[in-house]
Amino acid sequence: MCKDCGCSITENSDKDLILDNPLLNDDKTINIISKILDKNNHEAEHNREHFNSHNVFAINIMSSAGSGKTALLEKLSEIEDFKFTVIEGDLETSKDAERLRAKGIEAHQIQTGSACHLDAFMVHKALHHIDLHKIDICFIENVGNLVCPASYDVGSHINIVLVSIPEGEDKIAKYPVMFRKADLIIFTKTDLLPYFDYDLAAEKKQARKLKPNVDILEFSTKDDQTTQKIANWIKFKMEMR
Repeated sequence: MCKDCGCSITENSDKDLILDNPLLNDDKTINIISKILDKNNHEAEHNREHFNSHNVFAINIMSSAGSGKTALLEKLSEIEDFKFTVIEGDLETSKDAERLRAKGIEAHQIQTGSACHLDAFMVHKALHHIDLHKIDICFIENVGNLVCPASYDVGSHINIVLVSIPEGEDKIAKYPVMFRKADLIIFTKTDLLPYFDYDLAAEKKQARKLKPNVDILEFSTKDDQTTQKIANWIKFKMEMR
């Protein structure tokens, strides 16, 4: 988690206090990190209120790097039933945002530098560059990481977590905090199942062992029906909000 890797030391952190406590496991440092998360949660609620006031549904998409977050958004852009924009988080480069813009999707890039997650303050700054009156959904594509993003509320209404077939069968068991945060788990790159020793049924069982009520779908860029099912799930959640 962030209290271990130190990526909580961002522009919104109390740097003087942290520098006085170089160890990341003493009581004072833990107290500082708790304060950081409290500040983040307060800002996240402010973001959510901002989305609500504009009737925008906010979705936080999380996964490890390369699981297919951007590919999913590209395919969803072909579904014309809702208009959306993307807040794109990466440590460096604007490649994913450029990919989305090439598909006609409005995308605002956040380069986090050394921070391996987006936080509510980063998302708040991005919102100043987005006209929420013109969209139905704001996707927050988090930094590729199955650990730290799970701890930081960014102000979304729901969380979607992706896990790809090539990652192997152990990711859900190894990163339970992330998958417990999910409202929807999407198994991606399912067209590759014939080429991997992957027990999809067992992984779905493991996911529901962690969170019995979690929804689960599959996604392949080669099967438009999988994209439509995800779009239908999102529309249902929007209507139920």
